[in-house]
Amino acid sequence: MKTDKIIIHEVGPRDGLQVEKTIVPLTEKIAWVDGIKKSGIDIIQLGSFVNPKAVPQMADTDQLFIHYSQPENKIDNVILSGLVLNEKGLDRGMECGAEMFCMGVSASETHSQKNTRMTPAEALGRIIPMAKKAIAAGKKVQVSVQSAFGCGFEGVIPKEKVMAIVKEYLSAGIKNISLADTAGHAQPQQVEDLFGSILELDSSAKLACHFHNTYSLGLANCYAALKAGVTSFESAYGGLGGCPFTKLPAGNVSTEDLVHSLQRMGYRKDINLDSLLDTARAVGTFFERELPGSVLKSGSIVDFKKE
Repeated sequence: MKTDKIIIHEVGPRDGLQVEKTIVPLTEKIAWVDGIKKSGIDIIQLGSFVNPKAVPQMADTDQLFIHYSQPENKIDNVILSGLVLNEKGLDRGMECGAEMFCMGVSASETHSQKNTRMTPAEALGRIIPMAKKAIAAGKKVQVSVQSAFGCGFEGVIPKEKVMAIVKEYLSAGIKNISLADTAGHAQPQQVEDLFGSILELDSSAKLACHFHNTYSLGLANCYAALKAGVTSFESAYGGLGGCPFTKLPAGNVSTEDLVHSLQRMGYRKDINLDSLLDTARAVGTFFERELPGSVLKSGSIVDFKKE
């Protein structure tokens, strides 16, 4: 198991909210991001640069980035990321101060068409030049393979399809690669195998993971990814989220659950779990429902003072 620093990438403001029908006001989003930044999380994904007609919840993404680009609101020691699907989104992100761009290609033909109206091959032909453009501009870039572990429409996705996309990324010199379990179909053995295969291709690759908890294997898959050498983990406050263009949208791994689990294993004790829990409670209060996160309900059993 690698001992590199584990990176926590909070995607609640984007993936956590994109399927919610109740539009969250900009002021509320800012309050939640301010709560998350106090915790010591490494990366916060503020939103996605997509057509607001397709995803109304993301209509104020540019405003969020502009807010945090102001000197009085700048967040020290936290990277602000945004999701982009095409060149127009990348240009928007460049203009409003995004520091990191996440972009990807689905290994599923069906999901790719529903999500981007492109085939995987078409998407790949656009994503790689976009990634190179962002890198040349001094931005951090993470490329992904979506539906890497299965698809709600197509079922099993052959490993060869996933690895073919990964090989294209590596051939282009893009080393920061995420595998996303868009449909929540992943299981731990598959997770270890896929990530292990990438590191066999290129041991210098920087790996990230994004798991949905559709079938309650999210944390188990995170642990399998950790064992395989993954160092960056995407999660959402309260376990909210889901892709609106998959068959069965379901929540992400809860950030509080992930951090609690890591801290029990001795990792990332620098993160303030109470701050994460406070933010998740505020999100639950806004939506007037109990969120999926387990530690949010049970409370933490981590007590560093007794160690």
